[in-house]
Amino acid sequence: MTADTVASLTDLRAFERDLLYAVCALEDDTPPKGLTIKNYLDSEYGEDLNHSRLYQNLDRLTDNDLLTKGQKDDRTNEYATTDHARELLADHAQRRASAVDLNGGGPA
Repeated sequence: MTADTVASLTDLRAFERDLLYAVCALEDDTPPKGLTIKNYLDSEYGEDLNHSRLYQNLDRLTDNDLLTKGQKDDRTNEYATTDHARELLADHAQRRASAVDLNGGGPA
C-alpha cells in the first residue's frame, strides 16, 4: 500500500486506525513520543502492547504519509498526524456517527 492508495481509513487495518486516532488524540503543543502512544493504547486495549507491533505499524503509517516521524532526542521519536490523516479521521468519524444516527439525520 502506498500513500496514493490510502483514500479511506477502511484501507487500513483496525490497529493502524487505532494508532492514528491515538496520535491525533495525544497531539497538543508537541507531538507524542512512541512510549506515550503505547501507554495510551495499553489503557484503551486493557493489555500490554508488543513494542515491535507498535513501532512496525507506526513506521508503516509514516511510510504511507499518514504520520510524520521526528526525533525528540537521540533515543526518542515523536509522531504527528499529517493533514491527509486528519481529513481521513474526520471523514471516518462523520460516517460512523451518521451510520448510528448520532448526527440526527439518519444513516448516510
